[in-house]
Amino acid sequence: MAKLDGKIALISGGTSGIGAETAKLFQAEGATVIVTGSSQASVDSAKAELPGIEVLVSNAGDITATKALVDQVAAKHGRIDVLFVNAGIAKFAPIEQVDEAFFDSQFDVNVKGAFFLLKHAAPVISDGGSIILTASVAGASGGLGGGTVYGSTKAALRSFGRTFASELKSRGIRVNTISPGPIDTPILDKNGFTPAQKEAFLTGAATRIPLGRAGTSPEVAAAALYLAADATYTTGAELFVDGGLIDL
Repeated sequence: MAKLDGKIALISGGTSGIGAETAKLFQAEGATVIVTGSSQASVDSAKAELPGIEVLVSNAGDITATKALVDQVAAKHGRIDVLFVNAGIAKFAPIEQVDEAFFDSQFDVNVKGAFFLLKHAAPVISDGGSIILTASVAGASGGLGGGTVYGSTKAALRSFGRTFASELKSRGIRVNTISPGPIDTPILDKNGFTPAQKEAFLTGAATRIPLGRAGTSPEVAAAALYLAADATYTTGAELFVDGGLIDL
């Protein structure tokens, strides 16, 4: 029997990278999987890459869209068993270059969007279900240059992982957080990295990581599956998937 047989899994930000790899793994483990993308173009591309997975357009920073998403999933599937709050953006700039638009764009998606997805989804998550949030080592460390705003959004998600775990404990809903270290994902390309800059970032990260390399999306997906299916006595926890960057 597969680990997620008969489960309904919703993954925000699931059209590429960590979200897409997790969607494929959850599907392979028996789940009915729904993923979201922020644009029609990303959704159309993902439909070809994720056969058998439902792909929906939903702007993670739009509260109205978030509510509509949950209503749509609930109307079609009746419930959510696993919610993976993975949608997020990452922008980097020195403090003196940060303006209000730069600040708001990240907090709107990474913090406000995540909070209201959790709020709207909570009533339709099955008792005994699982919620997983994607934070980052940037939320636990001050060492990422230009990452003051980004890191603070991820610190908020780490807090949500604990506070929502407390709020939902009476229903047996487990809430846990994954904090990846440097991962080779399309988000680097979306940030405007040239191939040379991307290689320099990953190579530089490897010199600081005890395991000597950046991580991969399938490795983070495996952690998400563990929290969704196997970690039945774990809630309010944070799992660092970072090659030992934070702990060693």
